Amino acid sequence: LEETPRPFQDSGNILKQGYLEKRSREPSFFGSDWHKRWCVLTQRNFLYYANEKSKQPKGSFPIERYQAHLDPQLRKDSRKKCCFQLFCPGKRSYEFAAPSPAEAQDWVEQIRFLLRDLSSLTIPCDEDEEEEEEEELSKDRDSSDSMNNSQNSTLNPEEQELEGEDIYEVMPGEIPNSQ
Repeated sequence: LEETPRPFQDSGNILKQGYLEKRSREPSFFGSDWHKRWCVLTQRNFLYYANEKSKQPKGSFPIERYQAHLDPQLRKDSRKKCCFQLFCPGKRSYEFAAPSPAEAQDWVEQIRFLLRDLSSLTIPCDEDEEEEEEEELSKDRDSSDSMNNSQNSTLNPEEQELEGEDIYEVMPGEIPNSQ
């Protein structure tokens, strides 16, 4: 079941929010097909409202498989450097214009960061850190192997036979259950 988005005021997982102009799907007869919308990026969804005080979104979509990029081709006016697009193959694309080029860049970066986080089960790190972690893991494996070998060699012959048979230790004075 698809989760019904709650109003942004109630949501504790907001990553970014603010006013953007959203391009409507159908061009208007009057030519103005950009509408000011209050936009909210959460950990799972992108929602847009008529304004900051609206309780119900005018629209929303799961952000997970979308991609974000700056797109100055969307407008011909002075705001063209403020435009970005969210797209997903096989799904509807969304086009936005931010109040400034820096704000558009910030939206794109936040969305890309979130998408990397959603698509990765590990925390991204630098290549140097990755190499150090691999070296530590191999050292840990080597030392645990040698510990296991040394433990096995210190067991006396009676304990080695019982090792796989009974996982419970018999305490002094107790009689084990006979089966």
